[in-house]
Amino acid sequence: MKYTIEGGNLPVVICHLDQDESMICDSGAMAWMDPDIEMSTKGGGFGKVLSRMISNETLFQNYYTAKKPGLIAFASSFPGQIKAVEISQDKEIIIQKSAFLASTSQVQTSLFYNKKFSTGLFGGEGFVMTKLSGTGTAFLEIDGSTVEYHLIAGQQMIIDTGYLAMMDATCTLDIQSVSGMKNKLLGGEGFFNTVVTGPGKIVLQTAPIPALARTLAPYFPSNK
Repeated sequence: MKYTIEGGNLPVVICHLDQDESMICDSGAMAWMDPDIEMSTKGGGFGKVLSRMISNETLFQNYYTAKKPGLIAFASSFPGQIKAVEISQDKEIIIQKSAFLASTSQVQTSLFYNKKFSTGLFGGEGFVMTKLSGTGTAFLEIDGSTVEYHLIAGQQMIIDTGYLAMMDATCTLDIQSVSGMKNKLLGGEGFFNTVVTGPGKIVLQTAPIPALARTLAPYFPSNK
């Protein structure tokens, strides 16, 4: 599979498939394709569907298989970037559940539960994230631009809600309470921050959708 990412701040990834190659995406991600690309919708069994329901993802995934060489395009749903990531047995990653756009068919998606329930209950990244494993190429939706850091063992980064797009599976995730009640109530940063500890790479996004929504909310009349 060969691909190009086009479109600037409103990106689309165009994948050129050889015969019998397949791509996977969540419902609604496909933008256009050649007529020789065949679609099938799969749930992966009751357990897989249930896990996707728990993580608030689409219940089914679409599989696109090339009956002849052809192209298929997957478009981002929000201004930002599409990032291609190579997945292997030695390179598994954890992503925000909303970041997955599409992948080659040998990439596997599964639930990633934070070890501490409190992390999921209060942390901005949620109790359930998505783990990508297997082998192949995955395409991630990034809100805004990206900033990457390579954390050494024990090195930490404190991250505000929603800004963590991806981390290596070698990293660990926890939460940290904002100190002082005045800071909590008046600081505008909420009660908790996400703490990621290395070793591994983290990818941060500069314009998460929830942060943008909070910024725009005062300019829209309340629903009555």
